[in-house]
Formats: sequence, C-alpha cells, structure tokens
Amino acid sequence: MRTEKDLPWLAEPLRQLRDGQRGHALILQGGIGAGLLELALRLAQAWLCEQPPGPCDQCAGCHLALAHTHPDLKVLMPEAWQQRLEWSGEEEGAAAEDGSKSKKKPSREIKVEAVRQAIDWSHTSNARGQAKVLVLFPADAMNAVAANALLKTLEEPAPGTKVLLAVEDPEHLLPTLRSRCQRSRLAPPDEASALAWLGQQGLAQPQALLRAAGGQPLGALELASQGLSGDAWAGLPRQLAQGDWAMLASWPLPQALHTLQCLCHDLMARSCGGVPRYFPTEALPAVADWAALSEWSRELQRVRRHEDHPWQAGLVLESLLGQLQPLLRKRASRAGAA
Repeated sequence: MRTEKDLPWLAEPLRQLRDGQRGHALILQGGIGAGLLELALRLAQAWLCEQPPGPCDQCAGCHLALAHTHPDLKVLMPEAWQQRLEWSGEEEGAAAEDGSKSKKKPSREIKVEAVRQAIDWSHTSNARGQAKVLVLFPADAMNAVAANALLKTLEEPAPGTKVLLAVEDPEHLLPTLRSRCQRSRLAPPDEASALAWLGQQGLAQPQALLRAAGGQPLGALELASQGLSGDAWAGLPRQLAQGDWAMLASWPLPQALHTLQCLCHDLMARSCGGVPRYFPTEALPAVADWAALSEWSRELQRVRRHEDHPWQAGLVLESLLGQLQPLLRKRASRAGAA
C-alpha cells in the first residue's frame, strides 16, 4: 500500500487530520483514485503510532499496522475489495469447508455480521494501550442493516475508540450516520502536480488519462494498467457515434457504465456551453437535445444502481447505446445537410 512518501499530495491532509481531529468518528470523503484508502490507513496508523507524532514507520505499532496485523486496528471492506487489493488476512466466506476456494461471487457489501463483530471487538481492552481504530472502506458498502448496527457505536463509542468511514460520496450514507460524524474532504492534487507525478511513473499521454480519471492520478495509472491509451479514450465518442462499442464491451460492466456516465456528463456540459470534464471538447459531438440527454442520464443512473445484478452485459450496453445513437445520428445528419 502506498504512503504519503509515494503520494506526496497526501502529506498535508494527513498532518492536518492527525493534529486537528478531536472527535471519535470521522467521515473521510474523496476519490479512491486520489488516495482515499491510503490516507485512511495512514491516519489510522498515525493514531496508533507509539512514537507520536506519527506515523513514524519505526515503532512496533507502525510495523504491525503496515503488516495489517495490529490488534487494535480493524479494517472492514467487502470481499470484492479484499480480492482486488490482495488484502492480507482471512476473507469472509473465501474458502469452502474442504479448504478449496469458494466459487461464490465475492460480496460487494460490508456485511452486518462483520460490523457486529467489530462492535464487540471495540469493547475489548486495547492490546497496546494507544487506541482502537475501526476503518470502513468504502463505507457506503454497508447496507441499511449494517449501517444501523454501527449507529449505536457512533452514539456511545467505547473509550479510546475511533471510527473512520472512508467514502467517495457521503450522501450515500444514512443521514443518521452523517449527523454523528465530523467530515473532512480529500481533494485531488492540482493538474500540474498530478501530471508531474504521472510523468515520474512513466505514464504515456498522462493528460488524457488524467482527464479520463476525473483528475485522480491513481485512477489514471489504473486505466493505463488496463491497456487504455490516451488516444483510445479520446476516440471513444467518435467510435460510439459510428456504432462501434467493442471497447466498452471488453470492459467489466460497472466500468463501461461509469464511462457512459462520463460521456453523458460531458455531452450535457457541452450542450449548455459548459466545459467537459472527462473528454477533450473537440472529441465530443454537439448534441443540443437537453431533454433527451437528461432522460439518458436518468436511465444510466437507474442501471448503475443495479450494476451487481447478473445482467447480460452486451444487452445492457446495446439498450443504453440504442438510446444515444438517434441523438448522434440526428446531429450527424444536420452537419451533413449544412
């Protein structure tokens, strides 16, 4: 896991949170591609550091935290995220009784059983005498039952317990949770700093991929690791306008849906004279039908809410792009007539 030594834009937020946080519960808001999880884990390590101000990376507490074995640190995340990050430690339901790997699809939720076990853990004595820290990432992966189970702990925490909820959008959390936590926002680095850092990582065409990731440098690196180039990203709107959606079909459905939402955002921005965020302006067709774009946006949001449903991905994309194609063809025919 990277630290603020690897991601220099995290150093100042970490210092401010370490020195300024006084409450027992904190919502840390920010982009996953900007280092949200990395900051959450470093802050938890700082709270548990035995040579304050931490994290010092030298004491026994820091070594345990870095190894994910600190007895006073518990990180709750869905099985799907554990697998994605190759998170060390036992995974709930990861193995069958005979020891073989379970074929069950990894859960994308933080389960209520895990939250209840964490609550019981928080009421036991500190092993190393500093504090107890519970990190939930992404916190909106809790369903309503799990979130309500956590509510009592936020109202009446065990002495010395801190709860850190890392989430991209706090509005996805229950209002009762939000009202009992302080908030802090992790901003992505400015574009110049992000581009300089991506250049140091050897990323080709960093500006296009940084746009594709919404200004989040770790997101840009992940896109590059998936084989996406800046030219391919910039050319995607034109491909879709021509009815070619092979690139989208090669991606996992959640990623394809997110990309369509980025495209919809930029088409709507351009239609009202705004500045596109994800794609270059010159790569976008001009679509003036705001009502139709708004309807398509609502449909994308509806499908995205159920992205874990066992959809037939090809049919989903065909349906969604079928709603976009008439708008693009209409614009193309007007341009040809002109």
